[in-house]
Amino acid sequence: MIIITAKVHEYLINTLKQKGYEVAYEPAITYEELLTKVEKATGLVVTTRLKIDKAIIDKASELKWIGRLGSGLELIDIDYARQQNIICISTPEGNSNAVAEHALGMLLSLMNNINKSCSEVRKGIWLRNENRGTELSGKTVGIIGYGNTGNAFAKLLAAFDVTILAHDKYVNDFGGKQVREVNMEQLCKYSDVISFHVPLTTETKYLANEHFFNALLLKPYLINTSRGPVVETTALITALENNLIAGAALDVLENENLESLTPAEAKHFNQLTHREDVILTPHIAGYSHEAFYKMSKILLEKLGI
Repeated sequence: MIIITAKVHEYLINTLKQKGYEVAYEPAITYEELLTKVEKATGLVVTTRLKIDKAIIDKASELKWIGRLGSGLELIDIDYARQQNIICISTPEGNSNAVAEHALGMLLSLMNNINKSCSEVRKGIWLRNENRGTELSGKTVGIIGYGNTGNAFAKLLAAFDVTILAHDKYVNDFGGKQVREVNMEQLCKYSDVISFHVPLTTETKYLANEHFFNALLLKPYLINTSRGPVVETTALITALENNLIAGAALDVLENENLESLTPAEAKHFNQLTHREDVILTPHIAGYSHEAFYKMSKILLEKLGI
């Protein structure tokens, strides 16, 4: 039996059934419910909603594989799963272009005051000088994390005649004609735009902290389409208030369950939503119609199904 714990493209469900698998489509299943149902599962399909920890794995005595739609395996106890001979697969190739396009769209909107001026025009306010845009062409863009999404973002940027600086702690020798491999100090010093494309780990949590923002020299625009906790919200707000950055485009937040915000988180959220130099979207960068299909297709290909 294959348990699917999130909304997926019908192609995944139909293909599994055609291949003779029993499919339990449970897009709203809770952690507690999964504990009671996972015992007979041979495969699990997950996203970012549920934690697949030791307790789940111990219950899943017949589990052969865990398939993650999208990138990032931080919610899966990979080491323990592998000890139990369970294959863990992700599909970052499926939505990397979607993330890249979304990041570029937010950046262009921010630099050209599109959201701000659109809101004003809807209210009958027509301001031209106050909404004069800044061109991306000729700028220097720093990419932190040069995996699938970082690489896809760099490819889109090539058309804008920008200088691309990229830093990745675990990937080397990726520089070339269009991309220059740099350290974090150089990236912070020379970038007009900085975009995060890293997984959430103990190393990357609060990577953008007070020290990071204080190291910025050119008042860059900041983009985060990776994971919310990569950027420390309090440090980000302080950086905005002190004009250390020109603006922020965020597809992810530290706490994305808006109904469970603590008083402090609610205050921070309110501060961000009331700023004209901040664009917020609800974690949809890698969720395009095309990516929705491609992630399922790639997962099946990697599983050999």
